[in-house]
Amino acid sequence: MCPVCGKPVAECVCRDERTVPAGDGVVRVVRETKGRKGKGVTVITGLPLDEPGLQKLAADLKRRCGAGGTVKGHTIEIQGDHRDLLVAELTQRGYTVKRAGG
Repeated sequence: MCPVCGKPVAECVCRDERTVPAGDGVVRVVRETKGRKGKGVTVITGLPLDEPGLQKLAADLKRRCGAGGTVKGHTIEIQGDHRDLLVAELTQRGYTVKRAGG
């Protein structure tokens, strides 16, 4: 039995959610306003980290930007437009980063 979802291990659905999605190795930083009543957030996708790693990185980036944010799925959202700062910070941490979108 899976200790998280309570189903048999062969039918476990939470195991798929814990795995890191395979990407192309490029971290993308984009600004979005869709579904937020015009408020902009900076979204970071493509990070090859598991959930605890994403949480820790998000906390560090929020502190660096002086803004709030959250982790949703396998993306990090930081409130406000901090693309330039985040691209520089992630590049300094050794990631291949692209500024995506407009």
